[in-house]
Amino acid sequence: MKFDYNNEFKQLLEEKSGKKYFIRESQAKFKIKLFLEKSKGSFSLVNYVDKCSEVEKLFVDYWAITISYYSMLYAAKAAILAKGYETDDHYATQIALGALLVPSELEKEDLELLEQGYKIFEEEYVEYLQDAHKESNLARYQAIRKYSERRVKDIIEKTRKFISKIELVLEGRY
Repeated sequence: MKFDYNNEFKQLLEEKSGKKYFIRESQAKFKIKLFLEKSKGSFSLVNYVDKCSEVEKLFVDYWAITISYYSMLYAAKAAILAKGYETDDHYATQIALGALLVPSELEKEDLELLEQGYKIFEEEYVEYLQDAHKESNLARYQAIRKYSERRVKDIIEKTRKFISKIELVLEGRY
């Protein structure tokens, strides 16, 4: 069964945690460019980590995963801001991304008919963010000394695709 991002989005929009909303309407469009710059800046660190020697890799692979996740998180926050909302936590960001950027099947058909398929943000990109979040938590909070090189490269590649797709979606909006 497919996850219902729209329903969860509505619930989080109404939910409060102390004085914070998990998702709230926002007029802070100026932050879009800041979040994108932060995303790309973080990702440039991943490229450095990825080029480390084998000895260094024993110590820094987990950083590549964590930095990749935060690069995606910042890019997602930029895209969500472009839709007029702001998020305060990781889960709300994932939900807002799914609700605001993944079109329904009907919307996909409309976009394709209008030859605007490039605006389609596939659900798999929300899963990239979710995957990176899980890996980031494992990397930081569990005693795993070394990650497989394939897994680290996979997350780095998904991060590269994610940021590129967000930039495409936001083209001309900031």
